[in-house]
Amino acid sequence: MPRAEQIWTIVVGGGSGERFGRPKQYEELDDGRRVLDVSRDTAVQVSDGVVLVVPAADADREGAVAGGSTRSGSVRAGLDAVPDDATIICVHDAARPLADAALFGRVIEAVAAGADAAIPGVAVTDTVKVVDDGVVVSTPDRSTLVAVQTPQAFRADVLRRAHRCEPDATDDAALVEQMGGTVVVVEGDADNRKVTRPDDLDWVRRRWSERT
Repeated sequence: MPRAEQIWTIVVGGGSGERFGRPKQYEELDDGRRVLDVSRDTAVQVSDGVVLVVPAADADREGAVAGGSTRSGSVRAGLDAVPDDATIICVHDAARPLADAALFGRVIEAVAAGADAAIPGVAVTDTVKVVDDGVVVSTPDRSTLVAVQTPQAFRADVLRRAHRCEPDATDDAALVEQMGGTVVVVEGDADNRKVTRPDDLDWVRRRWSERT
């Protein structure tokens, strides 16, 4: 990776935890560290700087940036705090504390090698159906499908352009796709599970305990 790269990471933890029942990013793992602390600490290992985004009411307490009303809005709030000389920007969900430095390295290296964006993906093992109003309309070939994770890495100017008109999307790579950018997939990690519901947290805690 060229030494000239300036790598910054936005750790997005701006949600209210509606599906979880409370803000999941503040839940503790078995060693007392919170989910968002672990995610941020890993990002620090591979980045020249890290911007943490949390709900606006918590920003001062956490020394973080106040998030927006949507995930994309929170990413844009984080982007505003990333210096102009950043050349690669990673975006990582705080709710994925098991993402390791090696996974960050894979997406960063792919962008440093020339991609506009790089995302981790894992093979889809279930059959997937496209459904319209309760009726199956097609069955995609699952060999062409991947489940996408974070961290996602981007050439900085590409990510800034993708967010310029304040669009919304479930992940930032989709915005780069829409503007015609090249998004490559690198090997993801089956353990990189997102904490969405309480049973996800139980699973992540067990895996974290095994690691530590």
